[in-house]
Amino acid sequence: MSAEGTYYVPEQSKLPILASLALFLTVFGAGLWLNGSSNGPWVFAFGGLFFSGVLYSWFATAARENLAGMNSAQLKRSYVWGMGWFIFSEVMFFAAFFGALFYVRAFALPWLGGEGDKAVTNELWNGFQATWPLMVTPDQAANGDSAIFKGPGEVIPWNGLPLLNTILLLLSSVTVHFAHHALKHDQRKKFHNWLIATLILGVAFLFFQAEEYWVAYTQLGLTLDSGIYGSTFFLLTGFHGLHVTLGTFMLFVQLVRSYRGHFKADDHFGFEASSWYWHFVDVVWVGLFIFVYVLV
Repeated sequence: MSAEGTYYVPEQSKLPILASLALFLTVFGAGLWLNGSSNGPWVFAFGGLFFSGVLYSWFATAARENLAGMNSAQLKRSYVWGMGWFIFSEVMFFAAFFGALFYVRAFALPWLGGEGDKAVTNELWNGFQATWPLMVTPDQAANGDSAIFKGPGEVIPWNGLPLLNTILLLLSSVTVHFAHHALKHDQRKKFHNWLIATLILGVAFLFFQAEEYWVAYTQLGLTLDSGIYGSTFFLLTGFHGLHVTLGTFMLFVQLVRSYRGHFKADDHFGFEASSWYWHFVDVVWVGLFIFVYVLV
């Protein structure tokens, strides 16, 4: 029933346990892959596809229930809280990586350079200069060309592709806001146009980030193995790129749903949740642009 005050309880489902199994296979496959197992990529790919299929079935079921009028106001509030907690978990995820970057720059690097009670440089790596970005690793300072861990040859200037990508993502936040405004006023054509513009901007961002990675690896010597600077750079920007990919896919699904007649002016949480996620991804990029590219 859908009367106000009645809470719809879905029937029992195997989807939660299947999602847990799929995530386990994905992480297990990633672990095997990182440890050099030839089966790792296959287990990882199977787990990812399995998880995607479970999510598709789960979200499709939720959409059908809402279209059938089964979702009460209370259940819809639970969706809002669920998405809110999910985005909060993503905030904590990126906070860990930003925290690692801060710890390296504010504490570990000065200690390696000979500052403070925990300084060790003069005993282990004579001649090492603790500067950020770390272009010469302690291993290089001690072993020269035979060092295993070498710093990058150059860093990516902030006023090139990073600035362009910042503009693209900020514009995409504006276009997705206009799309939301159009949907709330039941202007479906404008909604589609603004949402398509957002998708184009998101894909353009991913294209230019891929170009940036290609330049970093082939011309600048900036790789995932380029010391702590290369590690933190690619972990932060790489995971963010993964989230942009996910957000782009989420918005594309909402566009397809709209063309199929889903959503009303006062009932479109699927799109709202996707737009919240998109704004979150944009805010994270602003932090990345400032602390990874500008303040080097």
